[in-house]
Amino acid sequence: MRAYREEIEIKLRVSDVGALRRRLKRLRAREITPRTYESNILYDSPRHDLRRRGQLIRIRIEQLAVRFGKRRRIENATAILTYKGPLHSSRITSKAKKHFKIRDEAEVSVTGANELAAILHALGLYPAFQYEKFRTTYALPSAPGLKIELDETPVGLFLELEGPVAAIDRGARLLGYDRKDYMTDTYGSLYLAACRRQGRKPGDMLFPPTNKLH
Repeated sequence: MRAYREEIEIKLRVSDVGALRRRLKRLRAREITPRTYESNILYDSPRHDLRRRGQLIRIRIEQLAVRFGKRRRIENATAILTYKGPLHSSRITSKAKKHFKIRDEAEVSVTGANELAAILHALGLYPAFQYEKFRTTYALPSAPGLKIELDETPVGLFLELEGPVAAIDRGARLLGYDRKDYMTDTYGSLYLAACRRQGRKPGDMLFPPTNKLH
């Protein structure tokens, strides 16, 4: 179990993944978690009480992409249960806090995703939104304490930088970004924005079936 802690993070949009990978190589970035498929399901009450309070309950199932096959193989795998609290400003100065997403977070690994889902259902929580992505996690020797996560999603490629504010700023600069590029959107809000642009009715943020093996 990971202890209850404060999470500070940003997102950055990736327009040229080839250039990004070359820059990571030049910076001697170390891959700390290989490319991994994630299935994420957010749970909420029928009246969306958690969302209205700015809270989140999520079940995440992960599987290394090289081993990923049919979805039924991971249905009752080990799951990560996550709670995130409302956004807050922490000790960051008022000038800087608007650039960062800051929430309290707690996570625990649980054997048996189906049983975990049944417990949440018994507590009156139901699947509210599902999203998928492939994630590769890196560390930079020149930015200690920073976690760099390259996310491949159905609505585009993004970096998530998580860690202390100074480390996020340093890592972003090294990767060719500055604070005007920082995003605090959730993947849910990015998905809804994409649906509006494309004139599509929102549902779950899933890859087409043929993309799940790539």
